[in-house]
Amino acid sequence: MGIQEAAIESSGGGDVATVEKFDTVVIGGGQAGLAVGYYLKQRAGSFVILDANQRIGGSWRTRTWTSLRLFTPARYDGLPGWPFPASGWSYPTARETADYLEAYASRFELPVRTGMAVDRLTKDGDRYIVQCGERRFEAGNVVVATGFYGTPSVPGFAAELDPRIVQMHSSEYRDPSQLRPGGVLLVGAGNSGADIGLEVARTHRTWLSGRDKGQVPIRIESRSSRFVLPILWFIASHVLTVRTPLGRKVRPHVLADGAPRIRVKTDDLDAAGIDRVPKTVGVQDGLPVLEDGRVMDVANVIWCTGFRQDFGWIDVPVFADDEAPVHERGVTSEPGLYFVGLDFLYAFTSENIGGVRRDARHIVKRIASG
Repeated sequence: MGIQEAAIESSGGGDVATVEKFDTVVIGGGQAGLAVGYYLKQRAGSFVILDANQRIGGSWRTRTWTSLRLFTPARYDGLPGWPFPASGWSYPTARETADYLEAYASRFELPVRTGMAVDRLTKDGDRYIVQCGERRFEAGNVVVATGFYGTPSVPGFAAELDPRIVQMHSSEYRDPSQLRPGGVLLVGAGNSGADIGLEVARTHRTWLSGRDKGQVPIRIESRSSRFVLPILWFIASHVLTVRTPLGRKVRPHVLADGAPRIRVKTDDLDAAGIDRVPKTVGVQDGLPVLEDGRVMDVANVIWCTGFRQDFGWIDVPVFADDEAPVHERGVTSEPGLYFVGLDFLYAFTSENIGGVRRDARHIVKRIASG
């Protein structure tokens, strides 16, 4: 890696501010940012990885429930250069994943700076300015690797719920001890809602609200799945891509509706006594209301409604009317600005730990050729 440059310049008010100059700044120190860092380190040039968390792997420690396990076995969960250190057919927990990311950064001596939340990204000529509080970084290339999971998405009417109802987003849920005695309404019938539902249904009457997104046809942790999963991973990585007609057809549906249930099956929900109900559409007298008009007298609401990207801090014209970044496999129209780790950036597996390496390698090659 090249020598880090630092420059001192005066701000308009006479205060002295330090501007650190690099060839590349990577914003985000999760799996996407670390994979980019791995490939950047193999090439000449200086770079730094800025992560808002206080500890590498922080999102896996602070935004997931305690019992969460990955949906892919460890053999598909490794970043470039180091396989996931677990039995190939085991399913790592969120904590194990966080520890792996932290160890990965240490193993390859990646220059990650934690506690560095980026406030603004602008462009001055052919250089990018990254602002983190009073710190400034300047670079010819910026890779936005903040990932698919951004700001928790909660409907506006959530504020109208009776304050006696315990409500939280799935990213705030850890275990059933956070809940009040009484019923639980899980809003969102995808993987998060189904996984959390099975857990809370052991101690609370539980309703799962939302459109059924279907399920994968196999038990991912069964022995028979070991023959099928390699085929499914190949399809998800090499067939469902932006370069194939099938991938281009599937991609809008994945981005809009998410993936089908992977671990939890309909039979599991039924066996747990979970009632499946229509979409939650509003609030009446402080209680959630379903699409069919039913008013749910529950003590707890968990919003399993996903996340929305918030790129308001990027002051560079690379966004469509829906505020999504316009890119081709992570490469934008602004020279030197790239995205990695977005859902279905190139393939169905692009936001997976084991699927991000190909996108990271592609972006670093573009940086090197530029």
